[in-house]
Amino acid sequence: MDADVDTELLLKAGVAVQDRFLSASACRALIDCAQVRRDRGEFAAARIGTGGRLQHRPEIRGDSICWITEPPQPAEQALLARLENLRLALNRTLLLGLFDIELHYAWYSPGTGYARHVDQPLGALQRQVSLVLYLKDWTPAAGGELRIFDDGGGYRDIAPIGGRLVSFLSSGREHAVLATHRERLSISGWFRTRSN
Repeated sequence: MDADVDTELLLKAGVAVQDRFLSASACRALIDCAQVRRDRGEFAAARIGTGGRLQHRPEIRGDSICWITEPPQPAEQALLARLENLRLALNRTLLLGLFDIELHYAWYSPGTGYARHVDQPLGALQRQVSLVLYLKDWTPAAGGELRIFDDGGGYRDIAPIGGRLVSFLSSGREHAVLATHRERLSISGWFRTRSN
């Protein structure tokens, strides 16, 4: 990989931020893929909960999402290959037993965000490492930062800069997406272990 995630930092701090994980041209190609999927009607309002208890609650989660499913478009395939290298590196260095990945686009309209939450639904521990990859250029006035909370009651805000990959250990890690003031597009997902 030409832009490595700091696996030691991920293990020690629980969060790693890698700028320029993807080039501007690779981000542009993924934005185009997302637009194609949006034009085909593949995006839907995100829901919260699990199983039969899924609910659309825009006051909690305001994005629309589209799962990256088979067959992926060429730019998506290139990203999946890149993330596969990361999965293998994490298994090699952190011995996490990561088996697969699930990914989706997250498209936030102005004024929307995602309230404080964790990525491991109650009783489901397969999600081990959370990933957020930002695709669009960003300025401080745009909002939409990722807020990651720590165990001591503090937090860290991470700007959604295009090409930046944020990785964090999923277990118990509370985080939120602050309200965005313009469209915000990212790819979010998880490296998972096998079912328990």
